[in-house]
Amino acid sequence: MEDNKEADSVKEGKKANLTERVRENPWMLSSLILGVLAVALLIVNFSGGITGNVISGDSAADNLIKYLNDVADSEVKLVDVASEGSNMYKVTVEYGGQDIDVYMTKDGGYYTPNLLPITSDVQEAGEQSQAQDVPKTEKPGVELYVFTYCPYGLQMEKAVLPVVELLGDKINFRIRQIGAMHGEYEKIEAERQLCIEKLYPDKFLDYVLAFAEDTSIGSCNGDAACLAPKLKSLYSKFGMSESAINSCMTSEGETLYNAEVQNANTKGVSGSPTLIINGVEASASRSPEGVKGVVCDSFSSVASECSQTLSTSQTSAGFGSATSTGSGSSTASCL
Repeated sequence: MEDNKEADSVKEGKKANLTERVRENPWMLSSLILGVLAVALLIVNFSGGITGNVISGDSAADNLIKYLNDVADSEVKLVDVASEGSNMYKVTVEYGGQDIDVYMTKDGGYYTPNLLPITSDVQEAGEQSQAQDVPKTEKPGVELYVFTYCPYGLQMEKAVLPVVELLGDKINFRIRQIGAMHGEYEKIEAERQLCIEKLYPDKFLDYVLAFAEDTSIGSCNGDAACLAPKLKSLYSKFGMSESAINSCMTSEGETLYNAEVQNANTKGVSGSPTLIINGVEASASRSPEGVKGVVCDSFSSVASECSQTLSTSQTSAGFGSATSTGSGSSTASCL
């Protein structure tokens, strides 16, 4: 009996000691939470092998979140998904109030909490690649590659266009099409935008911004009957001829589209959005001020307009004009 009391006393002492240590070192609790999730993430079935098939980052992240919410003891939420090299996605999830990076194979079948380099050379090569500088020129060339219905491409368009308006002809700017990953309606919109750019170059960016900010267009999900009156309204707003645009799409749309896809393939661009400045892929936070900073850094002689401050609010992903406070550092993309 005395032995049992002594054992209970020892257990209580250990509990009290752990409680005091957690109070003194709050990071311990976070480590315990992360450890629980890490164990869940390492329960992987490798019997099927890695297929080599590639699914979109959004689909892979969706699969992962569904699985984690089945095995975790509290809700797991998606924060971000981005390409990590040619074979992996980095998926950031929120669990227990902590943001955690999880790496997935691009077939969506396998995942791990960490990627560890085998040699220091691998790590150094990655660091050198990330540190690649954008060359400086008198008139920077700025290209934004997108899928027309990609929510993150729309987000970056809304962040970039105020910068283009500010800098005007002091930069060479163009929106470039990658192709279509969401369906035939995305290809049709790409052809439409290419024809508007050809027929109405001075009104093209106004159309792109209005398209991106119109939540009613997003609600159509590409349905032609739903889209028709909304497009007519945009054509009327900007004084563009519907018949001329449709004629261009019929006669030249496919050719213009294929040329864009070929250009993106040649440059190795597959993710929307991809920002290329002076021929080098650049990273910018998704706010007008964040984009302005990166573009202005690419001038050999900085334009006077760069002294103006634009909005630091992050533009919204998808259709709509909403913004959020912060620096706009999202790196999510459609792949």
